[in-house]
Amino acid sequence: MKKLIIMFILIFNPFLIGFESASGPIDMTNEVQSISMISTVLCYGTVTNTEETALVISNKDIQNNPILDQWDPYYYINIDGIPTPLPDNYTWNPEPQCVMSYTEQILADNGYTEFNGVQSIDTANKVANQNTFASAEQFDYIASETAMGRITFSEDLLLDGASQGSNALDRMLCPFATGDKGFIPAYCNVVEMGGSFTGTDVSAVTGANERHISKAADIPVTVNYNIALAGQGSTAAWINAHLMEGRTPDVFGAVINKGIYEPGFINWDWNNGIGDFRVSPDNSFMLGNEYLYKEKCSASGKILLFSKSIQVKDTPEDL
Repeated sequence: MKKLIIMFILIFNPFLIGFESASGPIDMTNEVQSISMISTVLCYGTVTNTEETALVISNKDIQNNPILDQWDPYYYINIDGIPTPLPDNYTWNPEPQCVMSYTEQILADNGYTEFNGVQSIDTANKVANQNTFASAEQFDYIASETAMGRITFSEDLLLDGASQGSNALDRMLCPFATGDKGFIPAYCNVVEMGGSFTGTDVSAVTGANERHISKAADIPVTVNYNIALAGQGSTAAWINAHLMEGRTPDVFGAVINKGIYEPGFINWDWNNGIGDFRVSPDNSFMLGNEYLYKEKCSASGKILLFSKSIQVKDTPEDL
């Protein structure tokens, strides 16, 4: 799997962080929903704004999770005990699941506030330049000199995805993408990022967006957060990431599991000493990489410029 970290620090604490790992998006349901909002506020006094959204999606049934469903059979045993192939259009389709959540809160009290916000969420399949969820906000605040005004702002975006892998041939649009021995390995990735500010005056722009619903696995899963501000007060921006990426061990072809044939994986690390390796469709997934990253940057006082851009992008191997 590919991992990339880029960081550079400029004066006044602007910097960029990027990660690249490997998972894959989830195909949309047959019926899709979209919600969009546009907000504009000009006010002397008090302004509040609160947003919360959460989306859970799977290619199977989210009511029975955990545990994620295992690999579907590609052979079944008929009444005579003979292995019989399923139809040619039947695909190996283990279950991925993804959870996205976003929260935002603004309280601007005893001052002058200008606030503009645009949010949208769309559960249709997206391509590489589109988002499942997107938020863009701009606000300016000046506290009243006689009423001890203050603004407090916080924003947080989370994406949590897990899968037991999938057949790369069934999910790749690019004919040259091979996956890992023909499979996109299992993964379990959790990413959280956001920013905050509290103070007496500020001019700020923030953006949060992510994409995790798409028809083809070639389209990378992405999570982005950006914040840029200047003012008087305290600010912070952060990212917490726990990325676990699998490898596909040797493929045995098929094993019998409760009367059906399923693709079997050989985990060469699980040798019992006599050459008997673990072969199973559900518990031989190999953890090839586990990566933890936690970072927080803050500034307090007269802030001339605070800028941070964070991106996590998941791209299947061999793309």
